[in-house]
Amino acid sequence: MKTPTLPSRGRKVLLAGVSALSLIVAVQMPVPGLGALNGAAIAAATTTMSNADIVAQMKPAVVTVLTELSPQADRTGAGPDTMPPDEFFRRFFGENGPFGGMPGMPQIPGGRQAPQQGGHALGSGFIISADGYVVTNAHVVDNAQKITVKTEDGKELPATLVGTDAKNDIAVLKVDAKDKLPTVQWGDSDSLRVGDPILAIGDPFGVGTTVTSGIVSARGRDLHSGPYDDFIQIDAPINRGNSGGPLVNGEGRVVGINSAIYSPNGGNVGLGFAIPSAQAEKVVGRIIESGSIQHGFIGVTIQPVDDQIAGAIGLKEAKGALIASVQDGSPAAGADLKPGDVIVKVNGAAVDTPRNVSRAIADLAPGDKAELTLWRDGAETTATVTVGTLGGEDVAQGTLPGQAGPGAEVPDLGLSVEPLTPDLAARMGVPEDSAGVVVTGVDPRGAAADKGLREGDIIVSVNQTPVDSAKAVISAVDAAKTRNRDGALLLVQRGDGKSFVAEPFAHS
Repeated sequence: MKTPTLPSRGRKVLLAGVSALSLIVAVQMPVPGLGALNGAAIAAATTTMSNADIVAQMKPAVVTVLTELSPQADRTGAGPDTMPPDEFFRRFFGENGPFGGMPGMPQIPGGRQAPQQGGHALGSGFIISADGYVVTNAHVVDNAQKITVKTEDGKELPATLVGTDAKNDIAVLKVDAKDKLPTVQWGDSDSLRVGDPILAIGDPFGVGTTVTSGIVSARGRDLHSGPYDDFIQIDAPINRGNSGGPLVNGEGRVVGINSAIYSPNGGNVGLGFAIPSAQAEKVVGRIIESGSIQHGFIGVTIQPVDDQIAGAIGLKEAKGALIASVQDGSPAAGADLKPGDVIVKVNGAAVDTPRNVSRAIADLAPGDKAELTLWRDGAETTATVTVGTLGGEDVAQGTLPGQAGPGAEVPDLGLSVEPLTPDLAARMGVPEDSAGVVVTGVDPRGAAADKGLREGDIIVSVNQTPVDSAKAVISAVDAAKTRNRDGALLLVQRGDGKSFVAEPFAHS
């Protein structure tokens, strides 16, 4: 299978598939002071349990997915069975990552890959119906011009691609089954708890069907690989080729699709990730039904609410999703959503993070109504949005060249600014309709520098009040101080991208 290596602060994420987790627990020495109940639990944990029955049941339905790649495929890598480094993240977010270096936001590296002529790749998959539907990862079959499914008994069956959902990294294949094929059954990933034993089955490096084991290490991991990340983290050995294989619970049910590993050196280090079955089963069903996926879309860019942002806007808890921008002509624009609004509920259900909001909207069908509860101007309000259809990928955010000029100081923010005139906008190469003030200097010891602001950034608004001069910035800061706010909420533009940054006031 294809396995990109994604450097992130010295580490690498590989779309290689995750491994399984075993029921075998190491013997622990008694600890003084433990009660009888804990002692019994330790004694039970030392009992060795075999997974042989589960493996015998599952293995016949696990397959190897072989692909011949299109000559036009834009890929490089360590070998023909790999996806190029950073390709997965670049496909989702463009060349410069999801926020293009916006201040205060996570940085995801990107890079353009050199073309390579064709090649082969392999991954894993599993059969979910006796008539030949097979589930795997979307990245396993990306750019494939020919797909073959190899069963455990060595049969090679030509496969057609039914459909993919790149944002969830899921694909469905179909093979013609003359005889009834062995199948697996979906399980309940929502019932998994950290510490539960699980198995992963797949074909690492093309050596043949292989079983590994471990435990659930964490739930709800967000790898910034897509808008709906909710990965199950496991510690079982996972390697290149495992992608698309099943993650199996102690009842012999599929609770996840092995998809990625986190690695500093390209090999397994015990950090694997799987797509939960609660998410995957719905997507697979929609692909089989219609051959495609239409995710709900309202047309906003959102970001997390941290403690400083919450304090700047008077929100009691750092929860919800802060709207950074609203796309012109989108359903959100039609419902009068505004930058600075915080989405705290979708159809009455609380949403604590941007990921919760993204998944809640994506699960709605185009044409459905979404009632949003918003925090706006210090109070809750509601807005009803008619959900649209998600179109192409987000455009990569650009960067601003150079500094703009001397500017006037804003001591409370630790920076200096000057008005963004049409002539200055043209020289900086930013969109003609950009408005605000340009940062011309940043105190290296101040909060603005800590938040990642830099010369050439454009401050569009302060506490949701548009600004066009240093005087306007200072007035907005003074207004915030009279309301006993700890800092200012800045809407910062860098290239075509915008992001909110909460900056605490400097102490005099």
